[in-house]
Amino acid sequence: MSNLPTPGTYTVDPTHSNITFVARHLVASKVRGSFTEFEGTITIGDSIENSSVTATAQAASITTNNEMRDGHLKSADFLDQEHFPVLTLTSTSITPKGGDNYTMVANLTVRGVTKPVTFDLEYLGSGPGMAPGVTVVGFEARAEVDRRDFAVNFEGSLENGSLVVGNRVVLELAVEAAHQA
Repeated sequence: MSNLPTPGTYTVDPTHSNITFVARHLVASKVRGSFTEFEGTITIGDSIENSSVTATAQAASITTNNEMRDGHLKSADFLDQEHFPVLTLTSTSITPKGGDNYTMVANLTVRGVTKPVTFDLEYLGSGPGMAPGVTVVGFEARAEVDRRDFAVNFEGSLENGSLVVGNRVVLELAVEAAHQA
């Protein structure tokens, strides 16, 4: 049995957290990117099953450190930030897998399409924050999705038929959240 954080509401600290993704580009390389504007809340209940996570990310904040590619990712070919400015995540269940590892099922909404996604979730621990009376917790979560499930259907291909962008996208969340006692 793992040690759960003290029950309460924890606010995600975007300065010490990351929402990242990895997608295959052409055959051999991987493009890594992140969202720089996001917020979230972790509610710890009296048991892990009574706990929950909610989060939002601004589509316009996507970055891969390449301005031209970022512009394409924000366009209607991918996130369509003009019509769908926010991505959301809302957990529907969190269940223990053993030790500090859990399975979190969450409804993920991208481009107005909501689908359940299963994350491997790890509780990294808790401790005192920098300010008096503040407790911080750490979590990491990872899932793999098919971008086509969320109407991200860009199908650019090369002469040999290989896709410019792979369909599988790995999502990684590394979160520090704070609770004021």
